[in-house]
Amino acid sequence: MAAPARFHSRTGALVSLSNDNKTAQRNHPTQEFNNGVILSNEPLLDNVLFEVKFDKKVNSWSGSIEIGVTTCDPNNLNFPISATGFREGTWVMSGSSILKDGHSMIEEYGCDLDQLTEGDKVGVMRTPQGGLNIYINGVDQGTAVTGIPPKVYAVVDMYGKCAQVSVVEVTNSNRDNTGTATMSNEMANRLANEFLTQLSNQIVNDLTREAESLNLSPEEVSVHSNERLTFHERCGSLVKLSNSRRTAERRRPLDEFNNGVVMTNRPLQNDEVFEIRLDRLVDKWSGSIEVGVTTHNPSTMDFPATMTNMRSGTIMMSGCGILTNGKGTRREYGQYNLDQLAERDRIGLIRKSSGALHYFINGRDQGMATPDAPATVWGVVDLYGMAVKVTILDRNDPDYNTQHGATVARPDNSIFRHFPDMYDEEGADAFSFRTDDGEKLLFHSRCGAHAGVINGQRTAHRPNALDDFNNGVVLTNRPLKANEVFEIRIDKMVDKWAGSIEIGVTLHSPEDLDWPSTMTNLRSGTWMMTGNGVMHNGQTVIDDYGQNLDRLKVGDRVGVVRKSDGTVTFFVNGIDQGSAASNVPELVYGVIDLYGQAAQATIIDHTDSLTSPDADSSITAETEELKFHQSHGRNAIILNHGRTSARPNATGEFNDAIITSNRPLKNNELFEIIVEKMVDRWSGSIEIGVTLIKPEDLEFPNTMTDIDYDTWMLSGSAIMQDGNTIRNGYNLDLDTIFVGCRIGMMRCSDGTLHFYFNGVDQGVACTDIPPGVYAVVDLYGQCAQVSITSGSGILPTDNIMLQGETEQSFSSPLNTEITHRFSHCCGKNITIKNNSCTAVRQRNFKHGLIFSSDPLKREELFEVKIEQVCRLWSGSLYIGLTTLAISDSTPVSCLPISACDLVSKLTWIVAGSHVKKNGVIIKENYAPSLERLDVGNRVGVKRCADGTMHIFLNGEDLGVAASNIPKNVFTVIDLYGMVESVSVTSSAIMELPNHVTTPSETSQSAEMIQPDRDQDQDTASSSQFEFHSNHGKNILLSNGGMLAQRTASYNQGLVIVSQPLSKNKLFQVRIDRLGTRWSSSLMIGLLGFCPDRYTLPVSATAIKKSCIIIQGDAVTSCGSKIKEHYGPNLDCLQCGHVIAVMVDEENVLHLFVNGVDQGHAARDIPNPCYVIVDLYGQCEQVSIVPDDVSTLPPLQPSEDREKADLDGVAKEKLNRAPSETNIVRNCEYQNICSRVKAQLGLPDGFFDCQYNVCFCETCHKIRGDEMYLKKGDPPREYAVPFGWCRFSLRIQNKAHVLNVSDKWHSAFSGAQVDSVRRILDFGDLHIPGESASGENVLLSQPDVCSEKFRPDGYAVKQIYLSPTLRYAGSSKFSPKHRVMDPKTRKVYQVRVAFQVWVKPGSYTVGQQSLGVNEQIDPRLNNSELEWCTKERGSTMLHAFLIKVD
Repeated sequence: MAAPARFHSRTGALVSLSNDNKTAQRNHPTQEFNNGVILSNEPLLDNVLFEVKFDKKVNSWSGSIEIGVTTCDPNNLNFPISATGFREGTWVMSGSSILKDGHSMIEEYGCDLDQLTEGDKVGVMRTPQGGLNIYINGVDQGTAVTGIPPKVYAVVDMYGKCAQVSVVEVTNSNRDNTGTATMSNEMANRLANEFLTQLSNQIVNDLTREAESLNLSPEEVSVHSNERLTFHERCGSLVKLSNSRRTAERRRPLDEFNNGVVMTNRPLQNDEVFEIRLDRLVDKWSGSIEVGVTTHNPSTMDFPATMTNMRSGTIMMSGCGILTNGKGTRREYGQYNLDQLAERDRIGLIRKSSGALHYFINGRDQGMATPDAPATVWGVVDLYGMAVKVTILDRNDPDYNTQHGATVARPDNSIFRHFPDMYDEEGADAFSFRTDDGEKLLFHSRCGAHAGVINGQRTAHRPNALDDFNNGVVLTNRPLKANEVFEIRIDKMVDKWAGSIEIGVTLHSPEDLDWPSTMTNLRSGTWMMTGNGVMHNGQTVIDDYGQNLDRLKVGDRVGVVRKSDGTVTFFVNGIDQGSAASNVPELVYGVIDLYGQAAQATIIDHTDSLTSPDADSSITAETEELKFHQSHGRNAIILNHGRTSARPNATGEFNDAIITSNRPLKNNELFEIIVEKMVDRWSGSIEIGVTLIKPEDLEFPNTMTDIDYDTWMLSGSAIMQDGNTIRNGYNLDLDTIFVGCRIGMMRCSDGTLHFYFNGVDQGVACTDIPPGVYAVVDLYGQCAQVSITSGSGILPTDNIMLQGETEQSFSSPLNTEITHRFSHCCGKNITIKNNSCTAVRQRNFKHGLIFSSDPLKREELFEVKIEQVCRLWSGSLYIGLTTLAISDSTPVSCLPISACDLVSKLTWIVAGSHVKKNGVIIKENYAPSLERLDVGNRVGVKRCADGTMHIFLNGEDLGVAASNIPKNVFTVIDLYGMVESVSVTSSAIMELPNHVTTPSETSQSAEMIQPDRDQDQDTASSSQFEFHSNHGKNILLSNGGMLAQRTASYNQGLVIVSQPLSKNKLFQVRIDRLGTRWSSSLMIGLLGFCPDRYTLPVSATAIKKSCIIIQGDAVTSCGSKIKEHYGPNLDCLQCGHVIAVMVDEENVLHLFVNGVDQGHAARDIPNPCYVIVDLYGQCEQVSIVPDDVSTLPPLQPSEDREKADLDGVAKEKLNRAPSETNIVRNCEYQNICSRVKAQLGLPDGFFDCQYNVCFCETCHKIRGDEMYLKKGDPPREYAVPFGWCRFSLRIQNKAHVLNVSDKWHSAFSGAQVDSVRRILDFGDLHIPGESASGENVLLSQPDVCSEKFRPDGYAVKQIYLSPTLRYAGSSKFSPKHRVMDPKTRKVYQVRVAFQVWVKPGSYTVGQQSLGVNEQIDPRLNNSELEWCTKERGSTMLHAFLIKVD
């Protein structure tokens, strides 16, 4: 008897053998995909099958197990990395191909090995004739190769997905019996399949003959079947059936995502509805349920892993498309996406007698999916990805309505992919846009100094908007009533200034108000929305409230309402931004501030149609509101209660989208719409006009220009009557409009037809238009969505509809969609075309930077398509994200040559296959090289909710490219090298506000550090730390997982903390025992992934995925050293020493040794992260140090801001950076300076000690501060006080009012020691009574003169400042003074100075006056070092500085 089969002891580099060499496992299968080759222990015997079972599979890789034979002797073999690397007589099956010595012999042979899964078996056998046969699950695939030598070994390669295999023992070693048994099993299977096929065909033939005898069609025969529709008993390998086979569920839904195919028990009858309900979903996978029909009989079908693998007789709806035989035949079908369905949603289908296949979602017919579905089809459901459990619904069941009751109340458009609600209509029954009685809401004639009120008090403007930017405050003529909406439309903007419109409510009356320059200066009774925040009485109460008003454009709308419960809510373009304030008193006036870019705004009257100035007064008596008619073209839909119309499948259909007004237009009544969405696919665009044909009588054609009677249309710039052109070259060309444009039409009382563009009359289009015409709009070509402007925003009063649509508005992830655009700020070789949607590099290979016009929102994908390439150049497109604030007015001179040189602000780009941050490679081999891009390829970038950057290639997510990406980043693309032109293919999204912060919550949040909204809040847990059960094999845990000891050897001592490490939370361990046998010692760091299923290596430095480790005095990332000479050498620590790690608010890792912060170890730490400790070498035991108060002290609340400044300006906030306040360290230099300050006798009341910062060389290095910063408006550079110790002074109250921390510049003033106290007493460098003699000694003067009353000859002293202490701290301005240290009795030479805020424009900049020739400051020019001012109130003390020599 032959010896039992087993593997040879010599294997590939990553193989581990067990179970008496009968089981082989590839180490680190999720990190390595090869080096898994194994051979049989003995040469194969003829007709003896060597078979292995597929034990373990990983989905990280492509490719899978490979098997074959080789003449190579394993005893002296140099193992290759894969089986295809064998030479000298090796035959291997890989996928479905046969290879000899690594070269393909047969392309298609047998089943595909890449499709095998756990539990499958595969084997090889040599026949006596020298043939090689491959067996898969016991089935002989036939002779693969002939001429195999007699002595060959079986070879198995655990490649890619295959992670573990085991030898299958042959129960009967006799080759004949084995072969016979195998062939018998094969023959039995084939005979059974043939029998079932013949039986199925016989049944069909019998039914057909019966039909012929009864003169019935086969379809009619099936109608007589009374068998209830259930799932067939044969189904996918992971499916469990229950509920009399009417419910199907996929087993192990968190481990497996496929093998969930189920089919109906019988073919579907004509016009029979097959409907299922989604009972359970999981969030782990992408993709979801797929539903369709197939001609394959479930009794004989070999069920695939997913139905999209079927290549015949199958029609499936997958996502939002239709797949026929696995290939897409309709890219966008219907109004729903199956991947976005929720639990309790219903999916149904019906094959009509005509052969048309229709799908139904929640009872709504989605239209014809295919016109010619086969006659005999079974219903099929694929429980794929997120879909876990479904139940068949029976419409004849009396309980049918209760089976899906949860979905009946849902709005029909609850999961529309294209058109979410235009309004958040919560509480619509509680308030209206205007009460039935009372004075009309207008602007008050009294307004700010630079503002004016026109157009019958409906419009406010700033006439000289290019000359001034403020004093544009305008109030309403009366207080707002409860639940009355005050809404305005922006009519005009200028690009010169920063900031834009502000809106809110105030208790101040326009008759009594002392008009401020801006409403945010008022300190009482005022609530304003400014930028994307909310301010109350000039102080910010909500920082990140809603859509940023500074980014609104002409045509956008913004409104405010005070509800009856005292809550104030703001609206942007009709979208409720959520509650902004509560307990607001009654009798508040609406107020707008035409600030900065906002130059003109008009109140939107929600009760009247917009009419011309000479309109008849009787028009307003009409009560029927102007809307779109419910009758429309087949490709159009009506939304927003008749106010909005859209073409849902805008990229798939370009016509059949005609809409009309619901009633005839009156004389001189303007029907105006705003274009809200366009697609860049078709030629031509919107067409508008009028028709005498009633909507009920109109047989809607493809386009309105096909109508040959009673119709007048504007198409492009041509005027057409009854389908014929009667005039060319009209002043308005509709093919050139873009999103945000307003287009209108009016039939005047004289019978002329006028068209309007953005409110401007374009002149007479045609004459003799009869009365009673309807407005008509054709959403043709590029135009995809419009809304009526004159009455937009009226909320419904139907409580049922209100409740349903309110639920929808919060459940839908989107609220509006606008095509992305490029900014007009671009490289000098770039031309922006096609409504800012196409960028072309005109010449050369560089200067091709382009940016998104707006920052990306959370989970927003910005995608472009390659339109043109030039093979003349090497290199290709770069893409990424940048914090550089871009606007259309940003000068091109600010842009570098390429994206790799964009280092002035944080920038992450993918270049080739590498990821770079500020030009430095941070990740190699991230993705397929972008240098392979070609015309038609799509590439995109997304900032995800967890703060990571993902790159998408042709719609496929390539994974995390970079982490800790801040908010408000812009897309940056570099058309470099061969890529010359790209166009935008993505659309912008705007999220509904998912949380509204009340003032009470805001006041609480101002007292503590709030976690980033994008961070997983679960990581903020404050539970007690303990070690994870997954640890090194030499580790023994005790004391409830708080103590770890290494029991053997010097490695295999890894322990990981179970809980993720929260920001600003210290994790501390104490060294309990050290041994002297080994060298090196403890290592500590962080893992960027969950350790639950991770196979730990022998030491921390061997971890190659997302890992930061501190070893000795070095820091490594994924095994590569990134920093040396950091902190104390951990190998020198002693027993009892405490080591800690912490991640601060900026995602920077800090190491603490015995409570002393060693500074920045690494940046961009991922979140969540897990602490890892390696008990290596000398370190034999550690224990966790409990610390319930290990979080850092909270930051101070942010100070007020008057206005949002230009983006990108570096600011030094009044609340100092956490890096300056929260690092705990024992600095001897700072201690000396503190004792010197005490010797000067300065009262503690002047100082705010919690913000003291030491700028000695050591502290500066630990913090990693920059040497130069920018501050003020406009920004100006200054040097940090390197070598000095800063003692912060208490902030004066007026600093908050003037916003000096943001607006003013920072400078330094040298001082004498004996003048410090007097300067502090008066709080100003200009001391009252001080002469202008310019002397440094400050003599007391008894007479104090004011600014307005001072004697002749009296002058204010000239104050000398400098942006660097290398100049202001010189002997001329800050002479040395001897001071004795009371502790050490040592005498030091001391200099003192002040850091001050200085008002921009109040000082002159001049040449240094020290008389030296060399450069004083290495960065700042000598001609800019001396700042002089005499203006009182132009400086404000910030900090006191001491330098000890």
